Amino acid sequence: MLRLLAIVLLAAGLAACDATNTVTEGFQQARSVESELEASAGIKPQVGFNWQNGRLVTVTIVFPKIPETKPLRELAEDVRAAVGKQFKQGPENVVLAFSLGKVVPSTRTDGPARSQIASIGR
Repeated sequence: MLRLLAIVLLAAGLAACDATNTVTEGFQQARSVESELEASAGIKPQVGFNWQNGRLVTVTIVFPKIPETKPLRELAEDVRAAVGKQFKQGPENVVLAFSLGKVVPSTRTDGPARSQIASIGR
């Protein structure tokens, strides 16, 4: 019984160690992508990632504004290249996003929105 408990504790410790390594390496890889994209685009993005059952599902890159130094297609290619180079595993999906900042209410008021739904039975 004591031997079984020791084996279970050892297995749990090794599993937790692997998860810790995965997260630690993921953060290091994300920081590397941030640095590489900052050098190419001139703006430092935030990079997030989602691991599920040992596979890299999604990498999300969010720029604080729309970079004006490169066209979107070139920026997307830079993002794909950086993610492919820095992450050891290719993600299933890469999400590229931009923050538009605070919304300022318009001083112009439009009329009420009109419904485009046709009435039935009139």
